[in-house]
Amino acid sequence: MERGWAPPRWRGPWILCLLPALAGGEHRPDPPKTPLSVEPAETRPTRGTSRPGQLLAASEAAYEERTVTGVRGRVVELSCGPAASAPPAVVFWSFTGASGPPRAVAVGSGQEVVVAPGTGTLGRVTLRNGTLELRELRAAAQGRFLCQGLFPEWGQLRVGYAAVLLRVLVPVSKPFVRPTAAAAAEGTAVALTCAVREGTEPLSFSWQHREPRGGPSASPAGLGGSGAELHLTPANRSHAGWYACTVRNAVNNHTSEPVYLDIVYGPDEPAISVEPFSPEQGGFSAGEREDVVLSCLAPSNPPSRYIWLHNGSQVHTGQTYVIAAIARAQAGTYTCLAENTHLQTRTQATIVLTVYYPPAGTPSCSALATSDQRDVALRCRWLGGFPPARLRWVGPQEEDEGVMGMSFSMATSIQSGAATRNSSSFSCLASHPALPQGAACGTTLWVPAGGPSCAAAATKGDEFVMLRCQWEGGTPPVTLHWRDPGGRALGDPAPSTTVLVLSADGSLGGRDFICAAAHPLRATGTECRLRLEAPRLEAERREVAVLEGGEARLACRRRGGGLGATMAWYDPEEREVTPGLAKYHLERGEEWVNLTVQDVEWPADGGIYRCAAANAVGTASLPVRLRVDRYPAPPNVTISKLRYLRARTEVRLEWRTQGTGNLTGFVVQRRQARRPRRRVPGPWETAAGDIEPHSRNRRLGGLDPAVVYAFRILAVNHRTAGHPSEVQTPAEPPFEAYPAVTGAAVAGMLVATATSFLAVRCIARHRDTLPRLHDLLFHTASPGAQEPVGAPEDAETAASREDGAAPAPGDLSAPGTAADLAEPLSAPPDPTDDPPVNVTITETATP
Repeated sequence: MERGWAPPRWRGPWILCLLPALAGGEHRPDPPKTPLSVEPAETRPTRGTSRPGQLLAASEAAYEERTVTGVRGRVVELSCGPAASAPPAVVFWSFTGASGPPRAVAVGSGQEVVVAPGTGTLGRVTLRNGTLELRELRAAAQGRFLCQGLFPEWGQLRVGYAAVLLRVLVPVSKPFVRPTAAAAAEGTAVALTCAVREGTEPLSFSWQHREPRGGPSASPAGLGGSGAELHLTPANRSHAGWYACTVRNAVNNHTSEPVYLDIVYGPDEPAISVEPFSPEQGGFSAGEREDVVLSCLAPSNPPSRYIWLHNGSQVHTGQTYVIAAIARAQAGTYTCLAENTHLQTRTQATIVLTVYYPPAGTPSCSALATSDQRDVALRCRWLGGFPPARLRWVGPQEEDEGVMGMSFSMATSIQSGAATRNSSSFSCLASHPALPQGAACGTTLWVPAGGPSCAAAATKGDEFVMLRCQWEGGTPPVTLHWRDPGGRALGDPAPSTTVLVLSADGSLGGRDFICAAAHPLRATGTECRLRLEAPRLEAERREVAVLEGGEARLACRRRGGGLGATMAWYDPEEREVTPGLAKYHLERGEEWVNLTVQDVEWPADGGIYRCAAANAVGTASLPVRLRVDRYPAPPNVTISKLRYLRARTEVRLEWRTQGTGNLTGFVVQRRQARRPRRRVPGPWETAAGDIEPHSRNRRLGGLDPAVVYAFRILAVNHRTAGHPSEVQTPAEPPFEAYPAVTGAAVAGMLVATATSFLAVRCIARHRDTLPRLHDLLFHTASPGAQEPVGAPEDAETAASREDGAAPAPGDLSAPGTAADLAEPLSAPPDPTDDPPVNVTITETATP
């Protein structure tokens, strides 16, 4: 189709009557003036003399047949004509089922579509651009669809036919499995059938099998049947589990819900297990007070029912029999009886359990130094058991026995410290009939590396000083004791750690204390010394300078003098600085404390700050000077303009600076200018305090119109304010109503003049209708005087009155011009005339 030409729009149901004629090949060269013969605005010359919108001959009609496959419940589209062709101008779809006559489905012309009633049996029918769309396709839509349409071609209409054979495929429904029996005895024949309600053939079947306890599904290989039936002949216990079948066709596939097939068998011969596992000839053994677990397993379906017998008497029912803390009397024979209640079959098994009584726990070994710190006593202990455990000590070589030989329950051996090397190991061997492998414990004699460490600490409130000496490790432990430099013992000896408590006293400062250590394997002793000292303080700087508004950091560090020494800062007024104050910030460490003074003010925060430290044996103090410097003064400011705005609730302020100097902003202050007598002027209030340093004007609001204010301005350099400007009160705003008043007056005068002119003109022209107003305006002389003539019309009217003729209606002339009205309507009175006489006129109105 040529660009610029559009097919005519076909309207109305008359097209249904045209289709039989088109089908018969009838052609009319001169159609009537209907939408069928409407010519477009632009046409392209075509072959012959045919005009756009005319029909081609029936021999030139196009015919097409094809087969389309759809799926029930889904969407299928049936196109009319080739895919590359333009959409038909008019299209008519009809349907012929397996039986019955053809019936209309839909008719369309451009955007106008009509769907025939009763098409819901085919699905949801829509027609768009000649294509018939069937949504939610139904099985009844299978049949022959015929499309008849008019296709625009080179400015003419060609008749086209398309026959579509629609085949509707039905998806496979979800299958289900039906076994011949839900439970079957092992060795019998079982068959399973896969049934499906609907689906287009051909159908294919496959089977899946999953074990009862889970696992992946697998095809049951080697079983009879590969179609809708699965044969298990004969069935065995491996065939038990879940069975599912899958059905497929050309549309889809579905898998059934799994069905469980139960195979009944057993019980097999039971197998008994014992925990802990201690087999021996003819049965099992266990130690007294142990928890013994007897388990019995006899494969069976349904699961076996278990009964436990002890020496022929029933003691438990269940697969597992737990003997908590087995006793000596519980030794003997244990029989497990398994029963299949479904098949009524039984099997059994028996074991012998023996109980031994070793001592509880394990042997324990220890090493202690003798009183003279020269020898080591090795002790081995393991009490209880029947019979008692046999114990013996052996040295670094197993064949070397200790001083004592074999003994029961307890064994002791004394070893010389001088003859024993460091890191020598000794073992205590234990044997018992209940312990085939025996038991053992051991110890290694060794001297810890390094030496003793001494430390001092003060109690809360510095009431006491505790001296602690520690040297951990070693077997046997190191023996420690305190003494003074003169050799006098202080306190009692103790292993590994010893503590000496002294009353806090200033006399302890500078004294030495000695902790002596001794070990049997060490020929000479060792010691550590401790001196008690008062704290010493030092500062990074003894004088700190800072500008006003900044932060000052005062650092203080302690050297020596432990004993839990406390450190604190004091301000210039000797008040202790505590955490939580907004002005100060404290940072503490074990041996240091830093004070930060925030937002420093001059001169309040300057002065001597003191760092103090104290412990149980003394105190120390260190002064630090804080010098607060001010910022240079900013330049002076003068007010150049201060005036009220129109509503007197705002003022406009302008200023300028004088001289040089740094500044960071401006501050505007105000107060009442007029106060009652005998009252001190009020304080200055800040009207604006956030003015940028480059600003030179400000608009201030929030004023009371009834109050007269005084203003001044200051320049600020950080915290330093300059000299305030002169005090001024706002000037009144200029009167800005003169143009409006003048304009209103001029407009009023013009309106009054025009109104007066119209009133005078009306009265002059209607003197007969309004005689009294006319006489009042124009007869200003005495009653005998002649009426003045102010216009030619008035003269003519007066003459006619003198002649006795009344004026005819409509003879009134137009009034005079504005220039005439500007002249006086009457002459000024002659001063020689008689004085005016007051006349009273009474009017009576008659209805």
